Amino acid sequence: MEQDQSMSTLLAQGTLRKMQTRLESPVQYQLPLGDQLLPMNELLGESLELRYGGVIHCLHCGRDTRKSFGQGYCYPCFKRLAQCDSCIVRPQLCHYHQGTCREPEWGEQNCMIDHIVYLANSSGLKVGITRGSQVPTRWMDQGAIQALPIFRVASRLHSGLLEVAIARHVADQTNWRAMLGGAVTALDMRAERDRLLAECQRELDQLQQQHGVQAMQALPLEIHYPVREYPQKINSLNLDREGTVGGRLMGIKGQYLIFDSGVINVRKYGGYGLQLHRLSGG
Repeated sequence: MEQDQSMSTLLAQGTLRKMQTRLESPVQYQLPLGDQLLPMNELLGESLELRYGGVIHCLHCGRDTRKSFGQGYCYPCFKRLAQCDSCIVRPQLCHYHQGTCREPEWGEQNCMIDHIVYLANSSGLKVGITRGSQVPTRWMDQGAIQALPIFRVASRLHSGLLEVAIARHVADQTNWRAMLGGAVTALDMRAERDRLLAECQRELDQLQQQHGVQAMQALPLEIHYPVREYPQKINSLNLDREGTVGGRLMGIKGQYLIFDSGVINVRKYGGYGLQLHRLSGG
């Protein structure tokens, strides 16, 4: 570490990637900057600054890019990689079986594997999907305080079809402002599951006949986050516009750093070259 002229201490620098999580109570966060993994829970209450130097590196190929696409990719990679295809966001549109996957080998390893359809409570009840290997990481990334797996299926396409059927009766997205507001009410997740499955019974029976799905009898998971104080008003900090953002770190939830000056979505700035400084007197 070194002291700069503005009386701040450089903690880490390099290309930013999404925060890594470990399920404990509370969730433990590490911020990847270059080759460093910075434990963020230890910095709660400190005054910090994220400084953007104007350089973005593609998270896949590493080349410089003037603009980030798909949360951290250069435009050629964004157009070429299967992980950036529209079916990643809308899995019911998976076209692997049509022979048109951008990267068939990647599709076999990431899409033609077991997926979990789940209910989560992040800003209220929602349905979502994730690869089996991403449980419980996916839930921590979206700031869910409760989660309950309800189906295991054999591919991303099947999980997407189930999600669409259930999403006719419940939300399929997180309201990030409500999630960061701190007033999310705990739910009886098993009762919500039973209610939704009853409402979706006809669609689920059809999918069972066509594709086969495996219902799961799992216990709800409760997740606690390292937040000292939730913001009364949500102010979104923007590195592209402001260059330097920060303040006193009041909490971490999902992929958001919560400062007393506002919040920043770390995942949005994947690939950005940043420095993280601790301010003197913080």
